[in-house]
Amino acid sequence: MKIIVILLLCLAVLPAQASEATDQMFDAYRAEGAGEFSAQRGKKMWTQTYTQQKSGVQVSCATCHTGSLQKAGSHIRTGKVIEAMSARTNAGRFNETKKIKKWFLRNCKWTLGRECTAQEQGDYLTYFLSE
Repeated sequence: MKIIVILLLCLAVLPAQASEATDQMFDAYRAEGAGEFSAQRGKKMWTQTYTQQKSGVQVSCATCHTGSLQKAGSHIRTGKVIEAMSARTNAGRFNETKKIKKWFLRNCKWTLGRECTAQEQGDYLTYFLSE
């Protein structure tokens, strides 16, 4: 019984598994010139605040998604629930390249006021898979 508990605890601290979609995205980012990806940079960008161009409101990714990737958030304007970003908590989160591209495009433009670079997307995705 102790062995099973120890194995389960070990599995709980392993990073989430990359999917075929995330592997494709990382390959695409590298092809665009991105370097080594960093979960630390991704986490830092996650909480960095930006001023929205239209409204002047200060926002960060965590404004809607929360500071914890394991928790659901809600959109600050619409109140719509946003499922947890952690691939470990939300196994279906990063399984489709089309959705990954769609949400990076939409959310980077909304939060940063521009599209995220390949490096930034890779860092974010690495962070999402690490939590």
